Amino acid sequence: MATQAPASSEAAHRRRPRVLLAASGSVAAIKFEGLCRSVAEWADVRAVATASALHFIDRASFPAAVPLYTDDHEWSRWGRVGDEVLHIELRRWADALVIAPLSANTLAKIAGGLCDNLLTCVVRAWDYGKPVYVAPAMNTFMWENPFTARHLGIVRELGMSVIPPVTKRLACGDHGNGAMAEPSEICRTLLLFFGPQHL
Repeated sequence: MATQAPASSEAAHRRRPRVLLAASGSVAAIKFEGLCRSVAEWADVRAVATASALHFIDRASFPAAVPLYTDDHEWSRWGRVGDEVLHIELRRWADALVIAPLSANTLAKIAGGLCDNLLTCVVRAWDYGKPVYVAPAMNTFMWENPFTARHLGIVRELGMSVIPPVTKRLACGDHGNGAMAEPSEICRTLLLFFGPQHL
């Protein structure tokens, strides 16, 4: 787990933490709204969702106080040299990045250095002096595939902290390991890093 301070400036320690929450394409993204609401109780939150994740997110009920960015926003504010590039601005803004759920596909992309959407561009541009937490979510067969262990080893080498999945009945009906950790556990992990003073 990451142990470094979230930001070096004195001002950053006085303000609320800035947490960038991201969801990739897994059924577990149905819990993303609840995670955003929980973290927003004590932190400033911005959210990123991949195109696949949007299939499971009810945008109509998404918390109004949490901006939700998608691939469509990536270049919408850019018109000429000098304009903001969203994935760079999000990287600069955030004190921590949380990817929950992290799908097998997005895990593989990150491990291979690919950056073909807003989320993976943020990861590719990330300052690894700041923490990244990932909460994998996938079918047991995918979780136990040798590629998964290889890819998790790479993201750990980058300094990312893995919040392990749990064993339960999965969306497909199978019972096994691979379900995303509960949002309460993800939130607790973040609070351990930022400190109880933010409660």
